[in-house]
Amino acid sequence: MSQTMPDWNVLLATCPSRSSLARIANKWTAMAVSALGNGRMRFGDLRTRLDGISGKVLTETLRDLERDGLVTRHVHAEVPPRVEYELTELGFTLHAPLLALCRWAEEHIAEVLTNREAYDAR
Repeated sequence: MSQTMPDWNVLLATCPSRSSLARIANKWTAMAVSALGNGRMRFGDLRTRLDGISGKVLTETLRDLERDGLVTRHVHAEVPPRVEYELTELGFTLHAPLLALCRWAEEHIAEVLTNREAYDAR
């Protein structure tokens, strides 16, 4: 007995893939996945790497990514406890596309800023 997969369409309001897209489109998600692409990181190191993120927002972002199966949390039985995060196999499938978006933003920011300035001057 073969089951057919539904035809997901992110453009439909009722499609559950929208929540996944919303998570991926979050700026902190993109940066966290990009940073974790280099391997396991401790919470503090990740927070330092993601300049400007609060501990609360990083915690929420990592929990959401863990819930979606994109990040694994490793707790080491030490005093004080050591916690590390790393991308799962599924998370790695997202790394390259998000890294490409980050690079696009860096490569084209000068043009974007020029366009904003021209638009605002109108």
